[in-house]
Amino acid sequence: MIKLLHFADAHIDLARQGRRDAESGLPLRVLDFLRSLDAIVDAAISEKVDLVIFAGDAYRDRSPAPTYQREWGRRIMRLSSAGIQTILVVGNHDVSPAALRAHTLQEFETLQVPNIHVISRPQVLGPGDLNSLPVQVIGIPWLNRSGLAAASDDPAADSEDINGQMEANLTRVIEDMLEGLDPSLPTILTSHVSVQGAAYSSERSVMLGRDVVLAGSLVRDERLDYVALGHIHKAQNLNEGGHHPVIYPGSIERVDFGEVDDRKTYVIAEVGRNQTTWKQIDLPGRKFIDRSVELTDAGRIQEQLMAALPDARKMKDTILRLVAVYPRDWEALIDEPALRRAADDAFEFHFIRRPHVQVRLRLSGDRSIASLKPAELLDLFWKSMPPAEDQPEVLTALAGEIIHTVDFGKAAGERDLKL
Repeated sequence: MIKLLHFADAHIDLARQGRRDAESGLPLRVLDFLRSLDAIVDAAISEKVDLVIFAGDAYRDRSPAPTYQREWGRRIMRLSSAGIQTILVVGNHDVSPAALRAHTLQEFETLQVPNIHVISRPQVLGPGDLNSLPVQVIGIPWLNRSGLAAASDDPAADSEDINGQMEANLTRVIEDMLEGLDPSLPTILTSHVSVQGAAYSSERSVMLGRDVVLAGSLVRDERLDYVALGHIHKAQNLNEGGHHPVIYPGSIERVDFGEVDDRKTYVIAEVGRNQTTWKQIDLPGRKFIDRSVELTDAGRIQEQLMAALPDARKMKDTILRLVAVYPRDWEALIDEPALRRAADDAFEFHFIRRPHVQVRLRLSGDRSIASLKPAELLDLFWKSMPPAEDQPEVLTALAGEIIHTVDFGKAAGERDLKL
């Protein structure tokens, strides 16, 4: 049996704006992420774990500022100095889409830092790599989709074809690795990847449909004893009641209001061949509160807004959002400064205005919708909407170009038919 700590999706420099700490000069929200990272490193050392697996995404993007690299490096070097075998998986935010570029964890690989192992390509680590730990680890980094597209035999292959090819190749690689392992040793699979059936939080690194998705049956293969995943920010076990846990621990701190109710955790597991126990441990992330109110009485607008706020004790040190929906002509009746004073105990307060209008456009008796041209219909649409942030004239011009292109195509087709 080995003792494992698993965490993922640190993104320590994600919240780089806002107030700064006077002593360190770091943004206060960055300190939230670093506090969670410190709690994880402290637990690894105090619990005397044998192995730490970080399943990818150390930073916000592939070009972190040196200050944030220093803060990440300090924490990882504590694990190295404690003699804890630590695996760092390269995630999608850690790697450039351009081939041959260095990734954000490169220094640990280049300098061969003791006890630190970087997974930047598919590989297997065994006892000989992990200071004689009786375990074998299959490591799969984030796969660079653009690199595979460039190397494809069919440069015109569409997104679905490339994704399908990547998924088939990845499945074959993992199955080949499983075939070559020692069946007497416990086996861990770690990867920064989407798995079929996982539930997403709001944060997405790429658009839906563009992720490579690993088959759920593959990560539930009974030759595995623990699966340590990263990439999805919502903590979950994809093999409830199964032989072994398949775990996304989630990000270490809330990223946005889409994660307001998500647990932020890391995992400590005892992993043996065909016998794994694990526990999920909550992190001390900053609390988010999300409230909304629809204003219904022009004479009680401020009273309704104040009533929608949590009491001072509950909002203290939280990140608070209040969304107000109201008729547009009540805009001037909202006393936002008074609202902000009432929310002064919150760490951050976001007041979101959602005005709406009710417009009924009537056509003259001799006109019908069917008789209007597309440009005229678009003009009616703008008139039915509240004043737009985007300039309607710009969008109308673009629509005109599209309509002209379609009309030109139709005319050309009709000429061809006549010929």
